[in-house]
Amino acid sequence: MSTASTQPPHTPTHDHRLAVPEALAALAADVADQFADPAGWLADTMDTASASSLADGAAGIALLHLARARSGHGDPALAHAWLACAAASGVAADEHSGLFHGAPALAFALHTAADTPGAYARALNTLDTAVLDLTRRRLDAAHHRINQRQRPGFAEYDVLRGLTGLGAHHLRRHPDHPVTADVLAYLVRLTLPLVRDDDLPGWWTHHGPDRRHPEQHPDGHANLGMAHGITGPLALLAMATRQDIVVDGQLDAINRICTWLDAWRQGGATGSYWPEILTLDEHRTGRSRHSTPRRPSWCYGTPGIARAQQLAAVATHDTRRRQVAETALLACLRDSAQTSRITEPGLCHGLGGFLAVLIRAADDATDPRLTNALADYVAKIGPEDWAAETPRGLLDGISGLALALHALVDPRSDTIWDRCLLIA
Repeated sequence: MSTASTQPPHTPTHDHRLAVPEALAALAADVADQFADPAGWLADTMDTASASSLADGAAGIALLHLARARSGHGDPALAHAWLACAAASGVAADEHSGLFHGAPALAFALHTAADTPGAYARALNTLDTAVLDLTRRRLDAAHHRINQRQRPGFAEYDVLRGLTGLGAHHLRRHPDHPVTADVLAYLVRLTLPLVRDDDLPGWWTHHGPDRRHPEQHPDGHANLGMAHGITGPLALLAMATRQDIVVDGQLDAINRICTWLDAWRQGGATGSYWPEILTLDEHRTGRSRHSTPRRPSWCYGTPGIARAQQLAAVATHDTRRRQVAETALLACLRDSAQTSRITEPGLCHGLGGFLAVLIRAADDATDPRLTNALADYVAKIGPEDWAAETPRGLLDGISGLALALHALVDPRSDTIWDRCLLIA
């Protein structure tokens, strides 16, 4: 493995500052004000078990207050109070833990908060041990599964609970640690066929996208989304490459994933899109059943899939792929038929995630039209449409939208909270 770069993990190509309507800035502030009392929140939810969750717990809300405090819009003491709430009931490092849940989630939040040497050192050292042990157990299980020539479940490798999410934390927390290279090496192996001449990719799962209904996809599926699919690993491999952290076969793995995505790209010169999943029948016929783009989301839609490819293109200096990805994002942003499907506020499949992806993509874009189109879109957002939205969490709720809006208000915020989405 090469040594880590001394450059920051995300260095924008351009300074894309947008004129943000005052009403949107006020909405972000109002949402933060709603979360001024972590003890009251905990009493309302009565769910101490999920307090450490980035998805819907106190750890996620702490990220909002951290971002605002770093830019002078909020109180660092309030961010600390939410972190204390997240840790108060203890955290798990078990089979249900991942970047968004349990010890890894709290470790991510505390590392984000540790802006001075030694900050939260004792807690982070304890969490480091737990998360490193968890990651090694997951890696051992994954390699055993591959050695047995068995198909994976997407929870093995995905962003929310799997090794891609854990790898994103390690890449940020301790990029030179051997476990970071081990995760990257596993992802390289994931891209290889399970057996010689197998025409299914190594990430083809043994189950469908909804594990509650296995009868719907008895032959498994290939998932293209950022949250549970192969573009999550692609994004992590690309981000590591941008930091000059490269293991054997890493660039080949990036190329394999991108070539596979090319085979399933839909659309034309005005903009591409990709299916969310593929069934075995679709794989065999070479045709997706979806003739139009789906909801423009971070988790499964064009924004997340295209951003992963943009990151890969930047990392590998692939001018053509960069253009395809940015054109796809531009077409998505300009297409009211797609944007009208955004009906929720959160980061997963709502407005927050849509904005978060586009902000980062515009930072890296070679074409200024993406920034201009984003500015036009932001100018049309009606704060009144989102002010009363619930739930409150980061992934599905209003605090996720508030974080994205704050990134618009202060695009140079240095918290890098969105590393948890694999977009920065």
